[in-house]
Amino acid sequence: NGGSMSEETCYALAREVFRHTSSYDAAIARYLATTAGGDSGLPETLMILAGREQVLRYGENPHQRAALYGSFGSIFQHLHGKELSFNNIVDIAAAASLVAEFDEPTVAIIKHTNPCGVGSAPTLAEAYAKAFATDTKSPFGGIIAVNRPLDMEAATAINQIFTEVLIAPDFPADVLQLLEKKKDRRLVRLTGDLKKAIGSDIRSIPGGYLVQDADPIGGAGEEFRTVTRRTATAAEERALRFAWKVATHVKSNAIVYAREDRTVGVGAGQMSRVDSARIAVAKAAEENLSLQGSVVASDAFFPFADGLLEAVRAGATAVIQPGGSIRDEEVIRAADEHSIAMVFTGIRHFRH
Repeated sequence: NGGSMSEETCYALAREVFRHTSSYDAAIARYLATTAGGDSGLPETLMILAGREQVLRYGENPHQRAALYGSFGSIFQHLHGKELSFNNIVDIAAAASLVAEFDEPTVAIIKHTNPCGVGSAPTLAEAYAKAFATDTKSPFGGIIAVNRPLDMEAATAINQIFTEVLIAPDFPADVLQLLEKKKDRRLVRLTGDLKKAIGSDIRSIPGGYLVQDADPIGGAGEEFRTVTRRTATAAEERALRFAWKVATHVKSNAIVYAREDRTVGVGAGQMSRVDSARIAVAKAAEENLSLQGSVVASDAFFPFADGLLEAVRAGATAVIQPGGSIRDEEVIRAADEHSIAMVFTGIRHFRH
């Protein structure tokens, strides 16, 4: 060009220069804003600095454009299969966050961000069998996450059904060789610490954004206080803690029936808490799973005794919930009348 740049090149360079300098200025402004957040601990001005990592085929539905921003790929390494979709990525985050709650070998099967089943056991194969038994229909085409390197025994069991995405901290070579035979299955290695990677929860609304602290993995300071005459047995207490961890990852209104280390019924996303309880019971009945002697977790308080009485009729013997209703005493009396052990956590876990 005779020693000069074309107008097109100048525009391209200008875009890159201003993108870079504006990002640098925004980083400084964001840091200074965090030092002046006031009593809320949130910045006066919301600034999001995230480069585009991937243009996605489409969004939640085919008519919606979508792209992935940030450093998701540095935490979740895509090893095999078709490119991750918008819905895959949302489900991956949900599944990985759930199994991160547990120290024991744990498997979670996810559909539309809700757990179909969750199980913990000395081995992943046993944990998968427990999770799958909760709901044997819904896992087809679902997302499975494990919190240990995936061994051959568990991989062989999982390989018997079609799974959209499988997430694990690692896949040994022989396991990869087995699982890669199904070309459409996506394999994702979790390489980062989710407890450190999850920051604020940001949602767009008409006219602005809502920002909140993310509900932390590993609990939010629950107190686990017995409020009934009967105290939970050691086995019931273990089951209650298990059910509570799962319930915090189920869409509200959430009801989870569990035994010591496995779910036996999940009711999610209903406008009525009683309806969620009934759905959980119906799902257990479909799988011929007895709820006699099970425990129940509710993500929010029972506004009336009717939700608790549904659990009693199903055969549950212990309940865990946040408490905080103006009718707590009514619910506690109902629990005492049926010799139910009930624990209040003091912390609600709505998930919308």
